[in-house]
This record gives sequence, C-alpha cells and structure tokens, in this order.
Amino acid sequence: MPRIPADEILIAGQWRRGRGTPIHTVDPADGTVLTTVHAASAEDVDEAAHAAAAAAAAPEWRDLAPHVRARLLYRIGDAIEAHADDLSALQTADTGKTLGETRALALSAAGTFRYTAAALETGEDALTPSRGPYLTMSTHEPIGVVAAINPWNSPIASDAQKAAPALAGGNAVLLKPAEWTPLVSLAFGRLVHRALAEAGLPTALLAVLPGRGSVVGDAIARHPLVGRIGFTGGTATGRAIARVAADKLVPASLELGGKSPTIVREDADAEQALAGVMYGIFSSSGQSCIAGSRLFVHASLYDTFVTELVRRVRGLRVGPGTSPETQVAPLVHHAHRDGVAAAVERAREEGGRVLCGGAAPEGERYATGAYYLPTVIDSLPNSARACQEEIFGPVLVAQPYEDEDDLVARANDSVYGLACGIWTRDARAALRLGRRIEAGTVWINTYKQFSVSTPFGGVKDSGLGIEKGRDLIRAYQRQKSLYWGTDTTPLPWAN
Repeated sequence: MPRIPADEILIAGQWRRGRGTPIHTVDPADGTVLTTVHAASAEDVDEAAHAAAAAAAAPEWRDLAPHVRARLLYRIGDAIEAHADDLSALQTADTGKTLGETRALALSAAGTFRYTAAALETGEDALTPSRGPYLTMSTHEPIGVVAAINPWNSPIASDAQKAAPALAGGNAVLLKPAEWTPLVSLAFGRLVHRALAEAGLPTALLAVLPGRGSVVGDAIARHPLVGRIGFTGGTATGRAIARVAADKLVPASLELGGKSPTIVREDADAEQALAGVMYGIFSSSGQSCIAGSRLFVHASLYDTFVTELVRRVRGLRVGPGTSPETQVAPLVHHAHRDGVAAAVERAREEGGRVLCGGAAPEGERYATGAYYLPTVIDSLPNSARACQEEIFGPVLVAQPYEDEDDLVARANDSVYGLACGIWTRDARAALRLGRRIEAGTVWINTYKQFSVSTPFGGVKDSGLGIEKGRDLIRAYQRQKSLYWGTDTTPLPWAN
C-alpha cells in the first residue's frame, strides 16, 4: 500500500485541514475507502489567492533571474523522479490505473519540469525593427495568480503541464485537483512546497485546493485576483469557465472532451493497426480525452479486421492496477462505471450490436471493484449517441466506410476535434487525410504518443488554446512593448 497523505491541504503556504466538506477517496479496485480529505472552502480559496498574490509580488520571486528560477524547476523535476515509485503507487490506489501507466505519468511530470526549465533558460525577448527615432523592445512579464483546474484521469501529468510553465513565467498557482483523486496532487504539492522552502522562496506560490468543481473550482475561477484560468475536463464545465473568463476579461486555456476517430485504410499494416486501435481505446480503460473511440475500417477488410479485433479484445487481461499482468484496470469510480454501463445500454437500445464486453466482469475478484469489460459495438449509424457522445470508458464503436469523402464527412461529423489516428502504408494518403480531419493532433501509424515539446490542443468543442510546446511559458505571461526615444530633438507637435 502507498503512504497515504495526512488530512491536510496546502493553503497560503501552510499545510492544514480544509474547511470544506470531507472527501472519501476510494480504491476503485475493491471499493475500500483509502482516506478522508477535507476539501477547501470558498474562504480557503480566498486566503490562498491573497497569499499567492503577495508571493508572486515578493521581490525574492519577482526579481529572480530566469536561470535561477530554472534551477527550482530542475529541482522539482528531480524530486518527482526520486519519488516516482511512491507517486505511482498513490495514483494507482486513487485512480485504479496500472502501476506501469502511473509510473510513466510521474516520469512525464518530471520531464515536463525539466523541459520547461530548459525553455526558461533559453527564452528570449526581442528587439523589434524600429520605424522611427526610437528603440523598440517586446518583453514578457508574469500574470500574477493563475488557476490550474485538473481532471481525475491523469493528475500528476496534468498538474505539471500547468504548474511548470506557470511557475517558470513568474506566477503563483492555485491548483485544484479533481474531487475523486486528490491524493497524488497533494503529494506533488509537498514536493513543490519543500523545494520552495529549501530555496528560500515564498511557499504560498503553490496552493493545492481539492474539492467539488462547482464549489472550489468556481471560487478559484471567479476570484478577482486570478488572472488566467487553465482547465482540463468536460466540455460543459469548460464552457462555464469560458464565460467566467470572458466576464473577467482574462485569458483561458481549455482542454476538453473528445470523440476521436481511428481510421484503418485498405492498405494498412493489419498487425500494427490492430495493436494501435486496441491501445488507443482500451489503455487507461478508455478514460482519456484522446481515446480513439470511433473506428472506421475500409469496407474491403471490415469483417476480417473487426472479427480479429474482437477476438483479441476478449483476451485482454482485466484486473487491479497493482497487478503487472493487468491491461485493463478498473474505472476511476463506481459511479463513473455505472455511467459507462448506461451508455452501452443506450447503444443497445439504438440498435447497436455488442460484439464483446458490454458488462462488468463476473467473479469474486471483480465483485466490489469498478470494473467494466472492454467493449466493441457496431451496426450503429453515425448519428447514434454512442457515436457522438464521449463515453470516457473502454467502449469502441466500429463502422465500415467505402470512400475517402464519405469517411471524412463522418469522421468530422462530431462536435469534437481533439485527436485522430490513421493507419496506412501510403504516406501521401496519410498527409492528405491528416489535413482533412478536424483535429488538434493526428497520429499516423501510432497513437497516444506525447511529447512536451509538441503543442497540444483541440478544435471545436474539444477546447481553446494550446498546452506544451516551445512557447509554453509565454501562455502564462503578458507581453509588453517598450520604446526608447533616440532623437535629441523635442517632439515637433509641442513646438
């Protein structure tokens, strides 16, 4: 068992019990309560925001040279890597994910801090071309206090993707982890808190404020001292946050839902495509915004491909995330599992044919866990809810296609536009298709591969703005122009 954090949250640089309602965190593998964490209250948010604003304005942080601030980020990255096993075990207990995946997420978070540190050390402002008797410069400055509101499916990686560039940009961060999975974010907060204290910097630069989104998330987003909002989660909540940001006239980045198509062309390498399609939807138990949940296979190989796919899916190993044999772990929460099951039942009612899965696994091993079998459904029209709505579970909907124009029309017939996978041996066809599909990220002959160096975002209802990439820090800064007059003659208008 991992070491469970104490019932304390990070408010204004101090660890203490939150004044909000208690959160009972549950192990999805067996339904046992891991611990109770008291959530933040609106008063806690206000206290944290004021302390964060003071910390961001403190000379010891505000005046820190970029290369010195980068040392802090390197230190945090090293601390995350040194504690990767503990962080992995804690996240597996809290989210149900496999230890292999949670360790990869922890190491990804460490890499994000290191990459951001390198970007900070090498970042440059610009002397812009002068168009008169003056010298012009474009510089970047901190926003002040920024919000990082994250989902439950990949906590520590999402925390790093927002906190690292925000701190690099000279800001203070109010981090709100999801109500269901606060533990690894609180452990992450302790590592950052310790690094700040050891460097002699204000510990209020990071607050970790778990709780219900409608209470804590709303209080953070609406707080007048919060000058930027970063959110990852559902589209409905993202729209609400966008309205708050618009009313406040502050920037927001929104990484939202997805219903991503995976396309298998007639010339695809079948072995590569089968493995990629399965990984794209059934890894993470389908609980991924970029999951390849819509499968389009060319009609000439549809029956053969889907038959073999179903055979292999039936062989996937379902079990607890702590078992090294597990491929499909429990879903994050029993309530979420029930929502996935309800979506499959709706698909049946719409005429869908469940080829495999479609139920919770049977047996004593699974009786108390939030398990759901990997599921493949076909015989549905593209208008069916299962083809249009994000299920966020191990559910794949398959359809044949005849020609590329029809394929593109159906693939783009979605309110979402986050990701896409293409399986083909034809490089020109891949490029053509990749350009025609409405998605922020397109994978060709691979899937769910990420790099912090490569920008990530969505189109349509999948979001607004970009995370990651070479300019990730600039999203957490304000740009300012400076002019120096070089003419010794007074401005002629005054004469």
